[in-house]
This record gives sequence, C-alpha cells and structure tokens, in this order.
Amino acid sequence: MTKDNITELIGRRLRELRAAADLSLDALAHKSGVSRSNISLIERGQSSPTAVVLDKLASALGVSVASMFEGGPAPVAPSPLARVADQPVWSDPASGYVRRNVSPPGVSPLQLVDVIFPAGQRVAFETSERDTDIHQLVWMIDGVMEIAHGADQWQLNPGDCLAVRLDAPIRFHNPGATPARYLVALTGARP
Repeated sequence: MTKDNITELIGRRLRELRAAADLSLDALAHKSGVSRSNISLIERGQSSPTAVVLDKLASALGVSVASMFEGGPAPVAPSPLARVADQPVWSDPASGYVRRNVSPPGVSPLQLVDVIFPAGQRVAFETSERDTDIHQLVWMIDGVMEIAHGADQWQLNPGDCLAVRLDAPIRFHNPGATPARYLVALTGARP
C-alpha cells in the first residue's frame, strides 16, 4: 500500500468512525483536542496525521489506533486470512516509527500490530479513559524499548511482554542504537 493509499484509507476510516459515532467535525474536534481543519484535511486524504494525532482521534472515538487502519465495515463473511501484501503499513511522520496492521479486519476482537521503532525516537500518547475498555500487550522481538504508562515505567528487552490498559498517558522511547521491533496485541479495540 502506497503512502497516498494509506493516507486515503485513514481519511475514509476516520469519516466512517465519526459518522458511526454521530459526531460533527466540530464535536470531534472538541472531544479530541485536534483542530477541525486538521480533521477535515485528514478526512480528505490531504494530510498524513502523526501517531499522537491518531491516538487523540481514536481515543475520542473510543477505538484503538489500529482500528484507524481497517478498511471499513467488515463484509458479511470476512476472510480469516490477511495476506502480508494487503496489510496496511503506515509510518509516523514525526518519529518515523512504522506500524503494520497484521490482523484480518473484522474477524476477531484481537488486533495485532507489528512495529519497528527507530533508534533514539520517542512518542508520547495522551491516552485517556475511553468508552471502550482496551487492553494492550507489547511483546519485544528485537532491541530495547522504555515504556511508561501513567507513573509506571519499564524497560523491555527481547522476549519481555508488558500488559497495560489504555487508560493513562503512555510513552514509548527507544534508547538503543538500533531499531526496536515489537508486536502489539489489542483487545476490546474494535468498534
């Protein structure tokens, strides 16, 4: 999927989720803290949002960030297979981290996301209480990550797994000299 295609997918999905939540642009802007004009640009596929903006929008809509990359409502009989060529890949314009939604859309309440996080980079999400209870597991594959959830902080090394509920600010930092790779599993995250 090209950068233009993924930007269009995010815009289309944001419009669908906003409509399903019965929110106007102004209402979503107020609820998320993202400007109305920025939301409009994203929905029209004219702006690629950062991870922080996506998190604010997802939080306001009561879904996970991973839900923002799904192709819309699942067909009546969704496929249980997601071929790697069809899995949406997105790169955060601010930090350069790359995420690939691995899970087949609409098949399971579990979502899997493969992340490659550049050395020295940081991302801080202002995650707050959502209408939906979302749990996240982070399983380290390569490298090292420092993850803070609220007042708690951990350093994850290969093989380590951290479970948190998305109900407090969460910060990711790769203090290493090489990219880190980890798998994120989310439950309760689909609209």
